[in-house]
Amino acid sequence: MVKPEPHNQRTIGLLGGSFNPAHAGHREISLAALERVGLDAVWWLVTPGNPLKDANEYAPYEERLKKARRVSDHPDIVISDFERRQNLQYTADTIARLKLLNSDTCFIWLMGADSLENFHRWKDWRRIAEMAPIAVFNRPGHGDAALSSEAATALAAFRIDTTNASLLLEDEPPVWVYFSDTNNPLSSTSIRNARQKPSPSNGDA
Repeated sequence: MVKPEPHNQRTIGLLGGSFNPAHAGHREISLAALERVGLDAVWWLVTPGNPLKDANEYAPYEERLKKARRVSDHPDIVISDFERRQNLQYTADTIARLKLLNSDTCFIWLMGADSLENFHRWKDWRRIAEMAPIAVFNRPGHGDAALSSEAATALAAFRIDTTNASLLLEDEPPVWVYFSDTNNPLSSTSIRNARQKPSPSNGDA
């Protein structure tokens, strides 16, 4: 079977995570990817569990899906429970399965700078880079650490300039780009911490 040429393929951005909870920063990254990379859609892959995070901190899965649908609020952002349905836990396995089931689709992996900072801790991270182009988006306070991280250093030769972002859809991976001008400071961790912070007392001490 002849592999379709890139311009004949659907182009889908994959934003994986626990979305615990989903927030405007996820949406900002997705909209930037749709516009700057020229994607047909972005799929939010809501994972049942991240091996690098404490499972006790997770909100119920259906609650996270429902919140993600409310926050995404865009016809080209699709909220997916693919990893739960396929019983998948690791990103490398998810991408491999998606490529197997969607031979007419070019998948681009999307991540924030905070994820790039720790990318070398992901299972089979080099395999991920070899399977899918990667678009990384700045998160305030993480840019320097992300770009000097172990993974960014190892993949430095494959980084392209933002002016050539369309090459993500044309070049064979590994290939990646870093967008420095996304600046939403929200994080799921900060939102959860704010919820847990005790309210000030209205009475006398």
